[in-house]
Amino acid sequence: MTVRVLVVDDQELIRAGFAALLGVSDGIEVVGEAADGARAVELARDLRPDVVVMDLRMPGTDGISATAQIVGDPDLAEVHVLVLTTFEDDEHVIGALRAGAAGFLGKGVRPQVLVDAVRTVAAGDSLLSPQATRSLIARAVTTEPRPRVDGEAFRSLTDREREVVLLVAQGLSNDDISARLHVTPLTAKTHVNRAMSKLGARDRAQLVVLAYRSGLVTGEA
Repeated sequence: MTVRVLVVDDQELIRAGFAALLGVSDGIEVVGEAADGARAVELARDLRPDVVVMDLRMPGTDGISATAQIVGDPDLAEVHVLVLTTFEDDEHVIGALRAGAAGFLGKGVRPQVLVDAVRTVAAGDSLLSPQATRSLIARAVTTEPRPRVDGEAFRSLTDREREVVLLVAQGLSNDDISARLHVTPLTAKTHVNRAMSKLGARDRAQLVVLAYRSGLVTGEA
Protein backbone atom coordinates (compact mmCIF):
# COMPACT_ATOMS: atom_id res chain seq x y z
CA MET A 1 0.00 0.00 0.00
CA THR A 2 1.34 3.43 -0.96
CA VAL A 3 1.94 5.89 1.88
CA ARG A 4 0.62 9.32 0.89
CA VAL A 5 2.65 12.20 2.34
CA LEU A 6 2.17 15.94 2.75
CA VAL A 7 5.43 17.88 3.27
CA VAL A 8 5.27 21.13 5.27
CA ASP A 9 8.20 23.54 5.62
CA ASP A 10 8.48 27.29 5.10
CA GLN A 11 11.88 27.01 3.41
CA GLU A 12 11.29 26.09 -0.21
CA LEU A 13 14.66 24.46 -0.78
CA ILE A 14 14.33 22.21 2.27
CA ARG A 15 10.72 21.38 1.47
CA ALA A 16 11.61 20.48 -2.11
CA GLY A 17 14.50 18.34 -0.93
CA PHE A 18 12.36 16.33 1.46
CA ALA A 19 9.64 15.96 -1.16
CA ALA A 20 12.16 14.74 -3.73
CA LEU A 21 13.71 12.26 -1.31
CA LEU A 22 10.38 10.80 -0.27
CA GLY A 23 8.96 10.91 -3.78
CA VAL A 24 11.57 8.49 -5.14
CA SER A 25 11.21 6.06 -2.24
CA ASP A 26 9.37 2.81 -2.86
CA GLY A 27 5.81 2.82 -1.59
CA ILE A 28 5.71 6.55 -0.83
CA GLU A 29 3.89 9.26 -2.80
CA VAL A 30 4.16 12.98 -2.04
CA VAL A 31 0.66 14.32 -2.62
CA GLY A 32 1.23 17.93 -1.61
CA GLU A 33 3.48 20.63 -0.15
CA ALA A 34 2.73 23.57 2.14
CA ALA A 35 4.81 26.52 3.34
CA ASP A 36 2.88 27.31 6.53
CA GLY A 37 0.67 25.67 9.12
CA ALA A 38 -2.62 27.12 7.96
CA ARG A 39 -2.09 25.78 4.45
CA ALA A 40 -1.00 22.45 5.91
CA VAL A 41 -4.33 22.09 7.70
CA GLU A 42 -6.23 22.99 4.53
CA LEU A 43 -4.33 20.46 2.45
CA ALA A 44 -4.65 17.77 5.12
CA ARG A 45 -8.42 18.16 4.92
CA ASP A 46 -8.44 18.23 1.12
CA LEU A 47 -5.90 15.49 0.40
CA ARG A 48 -6.23 13.20 3.46
CA PRO A 49 -2.57 12.10 3.44
CA ASP A 50 -1.41 9.21 5.59
CA VAL A 51 1.48 11.24 7.01
CA VAL A 52 2.17 14.96 7.35
CA VAL A 53 5.88 15.74 7.65
CA MET A 54 5.64 18.94 9.69
CA ASP A 55 8.16 21.70 10.38
CA LEU A 56 7.71 23.58 13.66
CA ARG A 57 8.86 27.15 13.13
CA MET A 58 6.84 28.77 10.36
CA PRO A 59 5.27 32.20 9.90
CA GLY A 60 1.64 32.54 10.88
CA THR A 61 0.30 29.22 12.13
CA ASP A 62 3.26 27.27 13.47
CA GLY A 63 3.76 23.52 13.32
CA ILE A 64 2.51 22.79 16.82
CA SER A 65 -0.76 24.66 16.26
CA ALA A 66 -1.21 23.02 12.87
CA THR A 67 -0.54 19.60 14.38
CA ALA A 68 -3.13 20.20 17.09
CA GLN A 69 -5.72 21.21 14.49
CA ILE A 70 -5.05 18.16 12.33
CA VAL A 71 -5.01 15.69 15.20
CA GLY A 72 -8.07 17.30 16.78
CA ASP A 73 -10.18 16.98 13.64
CA PRO A 74 -12.28 13.78 13.85
CA ASP A 75 -12.41 13.64 10.05
CA LEU A 76 -8.61 13.36 9.97
CA ALA A 77 -8.30 10.48 12.43
CA GLU A 78 -6.22 8.48 9.96
CA VAL A 79 -3.74 11.31 9.35
CA HIS A 80 -0.50 11.04 11.37
CA VAL A 81 1.93 13.90 11.96
CA LEU A 82 5.68 13.42 11.97
CA VAL A 83 7.52 16.53 13.17
CA LEU A 84 10.83 17.14 11.42
CA THR A 85 12.62 20.05 13.04
CA THR A 86 15.89 21.76 13.81
CA PHE A 87 14.67 22.44 17.35
CA GLU A 88 14.85 19.36 19.57
CA ASP A 89 14.67 21.08 22.96
CA ASP A 90 12.17 20.21 25.69
CA GLU A 91 9.69 22.93 24.82
CA HIS A 92 9.32 22.00 21.17
CA VAL A 93 9.41 18.23 21.59
CA ILE A 94 6.86 18.13 24.38
CA GLY A 95 4.71 20.72 22.63
CA ALA A 96 4.64 18.59 19.50
CA LEU A 97 3.82 15.37 21.37
CA ARG A 98 1.09 17.01 23.40
CA ALA A 99 -0.37 18.45 20.21
CA GLY A 100 -0.69 14.86 19.02
CA ALA A 101 2.37 14.32 16.83
CA ALA A 102 3.19 10.65 16.38
CA GLY A 103 6.88 11.45 16.70
CA PHE A 104 9.68 13.78 15.77
CA LEU A 105 13.08 13.78 14.12
CA GLY A 106 15.87 16.29 13.77
CA LYS A 107 16.47 17.63 10.28
CA GLY A 108 20.00 16.29 10.38
CA VAL A 109 18.94 12.64 10.16
CA ARG A 110 20.16 10.41 7.35
CA PRO A 111 17.78 10.15 4.38
CA GLN A 112 16.91 6.50 5.04
CA VAL A 113 15.99 7.33 8.64
CA LEU A 114 13.40 9.82 7.40
CA VAL A 115 12.00 7.32 4.88
CA ASP A 116 11.75 4.62 7.57
CA ALA A 117 10.17 7.11 9.98
CA VAL A 118 7.42 7.97 7.51
CA ARG A 119 6.62 4.29 7.09
CA THR A 120 6.68 3.74 10.85
CA VAL A 121 4.28 6.60 11.54
CA ALA A 122 1.99 5.54 8.69
CA ALA A 123 1.76 2.10 10.31
CA GLY A 124 0.43 3.69 13.50
CA ASP A 125 3.63 3.55 15.54
CA SER A 126 5.58 6.40 17.10
CA LEU A 127 9.23 7.41 17.15
CA LEU A 128 10.20 7.16 20.81
CA SER A 129 13.33 5.08 20.67
CA PRO A 130 16.12 7.64 21.24
CA GLN A 131 17.21 8.08 24.83
CA ALA A 132 16.98 11.82 24.31
CA THR A 133 13.25 11.52 23.64
CA ARG A 134 12.64 9.53 26.81
CA SER A 135 14.57 11.98 28.97
CA LEU A 136 12.83 14.98 27.40
CA ILE A 137 9.40 13.51 28.10
CA ALA A 138 10.33 12.40 31.59
CA ARG A 139 11.83 15.75 32.54
CA ALA A 140 8.97 17.81 31.14
CA VAL A 141 6.05 15.88 32.57
CA THR A 142 7.59 15.24 35.99
CA THR A 143 8.58 18.85 36.66
CA GLU A 144 5.19 20.35 35.83
CA PRO A 145 1.97 20.14 37.87
CA ARG A 146 0.26 16.92 36.87
CA PRO A 147 -3.27 17.21 35.53
CA ARG A 148 -5.78 14.63 36.68
CA VAL A 149 -5.37 11.29 34.98
CA ASP A 150 -8.08 8.66 34.95
CA GLY A 151 -6.79 6.28 37.60
CA GLU A 152 -9.56 3.80 36.89
CA ALA A 153 -8.33 3.45 33.32
CA PHE A 154 -4.84 2.59 34.53
CA ARG A 155 -6.22 0.11 37.04
CA SER A 156 -8.00 -1.61 34.15
CA LEU A 157 -4.66 -2.52 32.58
CA THR A 158 -3.61 -6.14 32.96
CA ASP A 159 -0.19 -6.93 34.45
CA ARG A 160 1.08 -7.70 30.96
CA GLU A 161 -0.28 -4.42 29.57
CA ARG A 162 1.40 -2.49 32.38
CA GLU A 163 4.65 -4.28 31.61
CA VAL A 164 4.31 -3.39 27.95
CA VAL A 165 3.61 0.27 28.75
CA LEU A 166 6.81 0.37 30.81
CA LEU A 167 8.75 -1.07 27.88
CA VAL A 168 7.21 1.41 25.44
CA ALA A 169 8.27 4.19 27.82
CA GLN A 170 11.83 2.86 27.63
CA GLY A 171 11.72 3.35 23.87
CA LEU A 172 11.33 -0.27 22.82
CA SER A 173 9.70 -1.03 19.48
CA ASN A 174 7.18 -3.83 19.03
CA ASP A 175 9.98 -6.09 17.80
CA ASP A 176 12.08 -5.23 20.85
CA ILE A 177 9.15 -5.91 23.16
CA SER A 178 8.43 -9.25 21.50
CA ALA A 179 12.05 -10.30 22.02
CA ARG A 180 12.08 -9.12 25.64
CA LEU A 181 8.81 -10.88 26.53
CA HIS A 182 9.29 -13.89 24.24
CA VAL A 183 6.07 -13.26 22.32
CA THR A 184 5.39 -12.56 18.65
CA PRO A 185 5.58 -8.98 17.33
CA LEU A 186 1.85 -9.19 16.59
CA THR A 187 1.13 -10.12 20.21
CA ALA A 188 3.31 -7.25 21.40
CA LYS A 189 1.47 -4.82 19.13
CA THR A 190 -1.87 -6.16 20.37
CA HIS A 191 -0.88 -5.47 24.00
CA VAL A 192 0.25 -1.95 23.07
CA ASN A 193 -2.97 -1.25 21.17
CA ARG A 194 -5.12 -2.51 24.04
CA ALA A 195 -3.29 -0.30 26.50
CA MET A 196 -3.73 2.71 24.21
CA SER A 197 -7.44 1.93 23.82
CA LYS A 198 -8.04 1.63 27.57
CA LEU A 199 -6.18 4.87 28.30
CA GLY A 200 -7.58 6.81 25.36
CA ALA A 201 -4.13 7.41 23.86
CA ARG A 202 -4.05 8.17 20.15
CA ASP A 203 -0.56 6.75 19.70
CA ARG A 204 2.54 5.56 21.53
CA ALA A 205 3.75 9.09 22.19
CA GLN A 206 0.58 9.96 24.09
CA LEU A 207 0.71 6.59 25.84
CA VAL A 208 4.12 7.43 27.27
CA VAL A 209 3.10 10.94 28.32
CA LEU A 210 0.02 9.56 30.11
CA ALA A 211 2.14 6.92 31.84
CA TYR A 212 4.53 9.57 33.15
CA ARG A 213 1.73 11.88 34.24
CA SER A 214 -0.01 9.09 36.13
CA GLY A 215 3.12 8.06 38.00
CA LEU A 216 3.10 4.58 36.44
CA VAL A 217 6.45 5.50 34.89
CA THR A 218 8.99 7.75 36.60
CA GLY A 219 11.85 9.75 35.21
CA GLU A 220 14.15 6.81 35.88
CA ALA A 221 12.17 4.39 33.67
